Amino acid sequence: MKTAIIYVSYHHNNTEKIAREMATVLDADLKKVSTFDPSELSGYDLLGFGSGIYFGRHHRNLLKLVAKLPATNRKAFIFSTSGRIFDKVIPEYHKAMRAALQKKGFEVIDEFNCPGHDTVIFARLASGGKGLNKGRPNEEDLKNAQAFAQNLKNRFNDMES
Repeated sequence: MKTAIIYVSYHHNNTEKIAREMATVLDADLKKVSTFDPSELSGYDLLGFGSGIYFGRHHRNLLKLVAKLPATNRKAFIFSTSGRIFDKVIPEYHKAMRAALQKKGFEVIDEFNCPGHDTVIFARLASGGKGLNKGRPNEEDLKNAQAFAQNLKNRFNDMES
């Protein structure tokens, strides 16, 4: 299974840390959104799309890239890091990305979210200047990302059998 993980990560590199863990397990090519060419899509069986969450959705550059992709029937997964983490948040945070991928014909087979250090102005104000989730993603978060990727790999292989 040829896999690429396409991501945006810059403030504290929260998402990049998660993407790297997943890429190791999946033996995936790691691509920043700015370096992924839509013509590369045909070279992959599985694609991961991830970023931090900004005002309730993935980074606009990642969503713009998905809009430029050609129609496909490939499998995809979505991941994110965010200042707020609740079990019921993933469906809401990933809603725009999920819809964009499905519009292009992707089958979204799984989704992952974990806390990330958040120092945008609202997080600083709410935390007395420290930001939310300082030190996240932590070792447990990274292990959860590895477990997610291993489960994804197993499920993908079962689907292909």
